[in-house]
Amino acid sequence: MRLLLDTHTFIWYVTDNSRLSNQVVDLINDENNEILLSIASLWEIAIKQNLGKLSFNQPFEILITQQLNLNDFRLLDIKISDVTVVATLPLHHRDPFDRILIAQSIVENIPLLSADKIFDVYPIRRIW
Repeated sequence: MRLLLDTHTFIWYVTDNSRLSNQVVDLINDENNEILLSIASLWEIAIKQNLGKLSFNQPFEILITQQLNLNDFRLLDIKISDVTVVATLPLHHRDPFDRILIAQSIVENIPLLSADKIFDVYPIRRIW
C-alpha cells in the first residue's frame, strides 16, 4: 500500500515520539508498504527549523538524507495537478502545507498518515 506521511508523522517517527499510534508505526514499518514524504513537508520542516520552532542534532540536509535512506521513504514531488486541486479545496483548513498534502492525497489516491482530525472533512482517507 502507498501511504503519505503528514509532516508531524515523519518528525515523530524519526524522533521515536510516543505520540505516534501503534497502527501508524506498524504501517510505516511494514516493508510491503511504500511510504511517501512530500517535498512540501521538507519545505515546512526547513522553515520551522529556520524559525527555531524545530531543532535537530544534525544539519537539515544530513538528517533528511539519512532518514529517507534509512527508512526507505520516497519523496513525492508537487505536481501541477496537486496545485490545481488546492485551488478548489474548501477552506476548512488554511495551513498551506496541510492543504498541499490533502491535495496530494486526493490526486494520488493514497491515505494520509496524520493525527490531524480536520483532514476528515476532505475526501481523503486519514489513518491514525
